[in-house]
Amino acid sequence: MTYSSDLLRTLDERGYIHQLTDAEGLDSLASKDVVPGYIGFDATGPSLHVGHLVSIMMLRQLQKAGHKPIVIMGGGTTKVGDPSGKDESRQMLSDDQINANIASIRSIFEQFLTFGDGPTDAVMINNDEWLSQLGYIELLRDVGPHFTVNRMLTFDSVKLRLEREQPLTFLEFNYMILQAYDFLELSRRHGCRLQMGGSDQWGNIVNGMELTRRIDGTQLFGLTTPLITTADGRKMGKTADGAVWLRADMLSPYDYWQFWRNTQDADVGRFLRLFTDMPLAQIETLEALEGADLNDAKKQLADAATAMAHGAEAAQAAAQTAQQTFEGGGAGDDLPSIAISEPINILDAYVELGLVASKKEARRLIDGGGARLDGEPVEDPQLLVSAGQEPVRLSAGKKKHGLIIAA
Repeated sequence: MTYSSDLLRTLDERGYIHQLTDAEGLDSLASKDVVPGYIGFDATGPSLHVGHLVSIMMLRQLQKAGHKPIVIMGGGTTKVGDPSGKDESRQMLSDDQINANIASIRSIFEQFLTFGDGPTDAVMINNDEWLSQLGYIELLRDVGPHFTVNRMLTFDSVKLRLEREQPLTFLEFNYMILQAYDFLELSRRHGCRLQMGGSDQWGNIVNGMELTRRIDGTQLFGLTTPLITTADGRKMGKTADGAVWLRADMLSPYDYWQFWRNTQDADVGRFLRLFTDMPLAQIETLEALEGADLNDAKKQLADAATAMAHGAEAAQAAAQTAQQTFEGGGAGDDLPSIAISEPINILDAYVELGLVASKKEARRLIDGGGARLDGEPVEDPQLLVSAGQEPVRLSAGKKKHGLIIAA
């Protein structure tokens, strides 16, 4: 359908919409009123990763279209654990760990959203505010009658675990009830009318809508994004080296830039739409490029994505480092480095630079032909490396690089 609101038109044109409840109703509401909308995030670690980025970008698009983003940190639900897409129960965290994670994650959102007290300013809320105050009998009496076990067993988050004969604790089974209750509380406390999330959250979102309609009679809306995979079918944000973190102290801006620079040709246009603010007309021009010219589009994707997450200066430094390292034959200042005053064994150098986790892994890298010294293959694991006036560049595969400099 053709949308009249800036919000749904933008989300549709840029590829964010997978499922949507009452499209006409939400489109009409977003055309005339400020719509507070939320997405929930677990507080299981100190950083989010690129797999969360499409959700973060949806909140950004919501704000750019004149509406109010609500970031819900699952301080309460993290104590339970979302079973969606999981084969095992999560490790329980203490309150102090959860609060530290929330504080760390907030700095990520501050790069993408404008926080404040205005009608369209973003807010971050911890759902522990209300979940920790719930009485068990009260919850059973007021909320429990609106859920049937029969239906709960049909949701993928439950069904898949049972089909795989993986344990699903009663604690986790309650997660969908608590998430539905979040939507009810946000509707009451903040006038929230929209919940967004990944496609695996559809059942949880609908539960919250129905619970609020039955108890308060309020109409709410839900919107999910498609599962974001790469052209070769891999889950977005998963690499051989692990998660692509959004905090600079967990993944350097240079490595983040390189992640986007290495985007597959077939994904460039889609990722420019989803993960940058670049105008659609400009994206259409870039994705029409072919062959070596398409590398320019990948660099612009890397520049824009890195600037959004880490700032323009970090993006520029990462791009310059990449150019010096790969095109100019030099060595950039943004690479990890160690300073030595005497020769160092090649295995120790790889470990100290953080390019591998152990000497054993470094040896495997050399045996597999993935280790390079100033662009030349390393064949001897006993090689001693010295630093002169010019830095020595070590490479682990095509993406990881480090410098050895003279102390």
